[in-house]
Amino acid sequence: MTLSKKPSVLVCVTGQYDCDRLINVGFEKAVEMGYELHVLCVHTPVSNASFLSDEIEYLYQTAKRLCADMTIAFNEHAPQTAVDFAKKINAKLIITGIPDNRPFGFVETVDKLLHKIPITMVTKQGECLIYNKDCILSAIA
Repeated sequence: MTLSKKPSVLVCVTGQYDCDRLINVGFEKAVEMGYELHVLCVHTPVSNASFLSDEIEYLYQTAKRLCADMTIAFNEHAPQTAVDFAKKINAKLIITGIPDNRPFGFVETVDKLLHKIPITMVTKQGECLIYNKDCILSAIA
């Protein structure tokens, strides 16, 4: 895959159908900003990924419909993989779901490593929140 240096929106998804809401928000933000749209799914390495195939195919088709590429990576270190990919595609905004409350979880780690790139999280209801480790979450339009 040849990547341009044009600014991008990076949408980080897991292999779940409802991650389509993240791709849709990423598309809206990319259009609004005039950026490219990239979707990344990082999954723990497995010996048989067939149990993910329907969900991944659905998300791939959603991304394709919105003229975005989708990259699937199998790696134990999802945050670092996302950070490396964000740098590679010149990401200026990252879209994720709502993180769980684990210390040093995905969003917290990505924010620590890429502290200058804003992270927008999308709730199950489609509400967008800006990640801010100091005040937890701030709602945005």
